[in-house]
This record gives sequence, C-alpha cells and structure tokens, in this order.
Amino acid sequence: MKTTPGSIASVLDAMQRKECSAVALVRDTLEQIEQTRDTLNAVVSLLPDTALNAARRVDEARAKGTPLGPLAGVPVAVKDNICTGDGTTTCGSRSLADFRSLYDACAVERLKRAGAIVVAKTNLDEFGMGSSCEHSVFGATYNPWSLDRVAGGSSGGSAAAVAARLVPVALGSDTGGSIRQPASYCGVVGIKPSYGRVSRFGLVAYASSLDQIGVIALNVEDAARVLSVIAGHDPRDSTSVDRPVPNYADQLECDLSGVRVGVCEDHFGEGLDAEVASGVRGAIEVLRERGATLVPIALPHMRYATACYYLIAASEASSNLARYDGIHYGHRAAGADDIVELYAASRGEGLGPEVQRRVMLGTHALSSGYHDAYYLKALKVRTLVKRDFQQAFEQVDVIASPVAPATAFRLGEKLGDPLSMYLTDVYTVSANLAGLCAASVPVGLDSHGLPIGMQLQAAPFAEALLLGVAHAYQRASDFHTLAPPESIST
Repeated sequence: MKTTPGSIASVLDAMQRKECSAVALVRDTLEQIEQTRDTLNAVVSLLPDTALNAARRVDEARAKGTPLGPLAGVPVAVKDNICTGDGTTTCGSRSLADFRSLYDACAVERLKRAGAIVVAKTNLDEFGMGSSCEHSVFGATYNPWSLDRVAGGSSGGSAAAVAARLVPVALGSDTGGSIRQPASYCGVVGIKPSYGRVSRFGLVAYASSLDQIGVIALNVEDAARVLSVIAGHDPRDSTSVDRPVPNYADQLECDLSGVRVGVCEDHFGEGLDAEVASGVRGAIEVLRERGATLVPIALPHMRYATACYYLIAASEASSNLARYDGIHYGHRAAGADDIVELYAASRGEGLGPEVQRRVMLGTHALSSGYHDAYYLKALKVRTLVKRDFQQAFEQVDVIASPVAPATAFRLGEKLGDPLSMYLTDVYTVSANLAGLCAASVPVGLDSHGLPIGMQLQAAPFAEALLLGVAHAYQRASDFHTLAPPESIST
C-alpha cells in the first residue's frame, strides 16, 4: 500500500487500524522526499538508517501492545540548524558542511521520546539569516504552490516539505519571522512559541535573545500536539522558563464570545498588498462573526521595530558567529601565512554574502564609538516595543495582522535589494523583540493562486489561547486543507 503523510491524526489512525506500518510509512516518506530533491529542494539530507530502525521499534512495540508515545511512528523533518546526533547539521553553510553533532537538540530528544521519527534535515537560509530560503549553500528551496516563487525564510525547507505533504510536521526556528513567513507563503500553519517556552539547547545560535524553536504543520491541531511535546523547562538552557506545559491539543476548543481581538490600523498601511489586506480583513471578520470583539489598538513604536531588530540580531550574530574562525571547527582555508590571514580567509570562504553582510553590520554597531548610537539605542527601542504590547494586551487577548506585506515573490526578485528583502519581516519581528507567542494561519489565496496568511499574536506564555483562537478560525474555514496544485515530483 502506498502511504502519504497526511495530518498526524490520520497517520496515527492508519497505523492503529493496521492500514500501514511505521516502516512502510517511513519508507514511502523517504522515497517521496528523494523524488522531489531536484524540483523542490526542501531537504538537504536524509536519515534513512536511523529512521527505519526507529520505525521497526515502533511497529514491534505496537505489536506487543506496549504503551506508545503520542507521536509514535509519525515522520518529522528538522530544520538543519537544529542539532541531531545522526547525520550532519550544516546550517546551510559551507563553514559547517561536514559538521556532525554529538547530541540531539532538546526538542529533537523530546520528539523521539514521544515516538516521532526524524527522517530528514531541511533547507534554510544560511544560519537562519534570510527571508526567502535562497541564501543556502545547497541552493534555493522552491515554493510548492509555484516553483518560480520563494518558499520564504529562513525555515523555507520545513514549510515547503509540510506544504508538499512530504511530512505532516517539521521543526523550524524563528528569530524574526522565520517560521511564520514561510508558513504564510506555503499555506501551512506556523507557531512561534514564547521566548523560553521551548529549549534552545541544540539550536545553533544566530541571535540568542530572539531565537526560538517552533512548529510548522498542516493544521492547528497538529501544531498543538507537537508543541505539547517539545515545550517545557530544560536546565541546559538558562533562558528556558520553568512553568507547567498544558496539553495544548486538549485545550483547543475556544468560545470566541468574549475574546477581544486587537486590530492596529498601522498594520494595514502603505506597502501592504491589496489582496493580502482583503484576505486578512476577511479572516478578522470571520472571528467577529464567531463572537469575537474587535478592538482598535495602537502600537506606536512598531514603525521602528524592523530597524531595531536588524541592529540587535546582527550584533548578536557578530558575537555568535565569531567561533567560525577556521580553528575550533568548521571550514578552514588552506595556505594562510598567519593567524589573521587564516581568520579572514576561512570566514570569507565559509560564510556566504548575506551572513557576511549581517556580521559586518553587527560588528560595526558594537564597535567603539558606535555602540551607544546603534546597539544601545536599539535595546532602548526594544523596551518601548515591548511596553507597547504590554499595554495592548491589557485591552485585548490576541492581535490579528498580516504575516507579510505580499504573497511569495519570485525567485531572485529581491536578492539584489537587501532592504526590500528585510522589509518582508515588517509584521513579524516585533513578536521576537517582545518575546510573544505568535502564529501564522492560512486565510486564502491571491489572484495568482498563492497562499495568504494571517498572523495572530498573544502575550508571553498564552499559547493555549493563541492556539484556541487559531483553531476557532480554522473550524470556520477550509483554507488549511488546500494542497499545492503543481506536481513537484520528478
């Protein structure tokens, strides 16, 4: 029997009914990924041996009646900046082309403990620095809805793999929108948890005060199932928050009557595509029709969020990426005459142009004479952005907005214009600056047949409410059930 990963519920049900085995499911998953390598380029490496061995253990345990984890036999893909003890963890960079981690990231450990089977590592913008999944040593990932469009970034490989039904769920990371934006472009659900909700242990650092591991899935229920598994305190991550983790999947039923949805008109101003604006406003109206109360809010410092974000993120990247010096590990240039030349050559060869651009920006912002004018001022603006949200959440429960100013743009369209690329994050970076939880949910298609996403944001650690509102919208629409029309197999 040929099996295709659908939702997690459908996969688990099929195995429970003995319509397929975990081994058969994993084999077909690996085969389908292999068939799309050239056309989609969502996956950079497969883990066939360990995946099939894990699947056999699941089948044996099921046959014996041994209690199984909540994700037993479910194939999962993992963004390639999240460490796995099997295979390589490259971050999409030449500098880590052959790097093999000695351990699994905490989120991966917890997935495996729940019975999930990691089958592949997915493509990404190098070190998570990008909004299109074009800045990768492995080449660009293509959008399953239109192969001449970007998949979004930096978790483009994870979003494309889920949208193409190669896997039902994938892990991504979100530093300024890197889960939500590709989820929007690819027509799937993306969840960025609150900062500290999911351990960052094993996530290769880009900007440590902003990075967070999250989930990309076909629907809200699947995202909730996986978030319940990977969330929770981890003593190996000093920023991990020690507070109880609800069973999010059991708390999805949300009566929208009494729920206050904040709408900031600045989110619908200049630069927003008319079709995206119409789609998101239509989705907000659905929430109102279901009982929610719409409340106008102000976020006066949002206009500074993008500049603030890129200063802080680049500064932290400058510090975090200093370790890739050709000495400790990673790519080492040949033929250097002294240590300075070795540093320069190794970093010049190992790091791509976008990473170099951000490292140089961050190094300048941290340098003597400029630290106060740039980095310190950005930290002060971050405090103002966070305060805006604190005041807003005294009036509302969630905030609804677009995810991106437009639907997926054409491959290569913005590569020569970094500022235009950065502005695709205009609606998403503020959630990372403020440590909020946020989600992208599909709300329609534009006239080119490309997905439109709505962003929902909630206060820190209000994931249950966020998921409940997203689920309530999902129950009133069917956009999350739409699949890409193009054939992407070879």
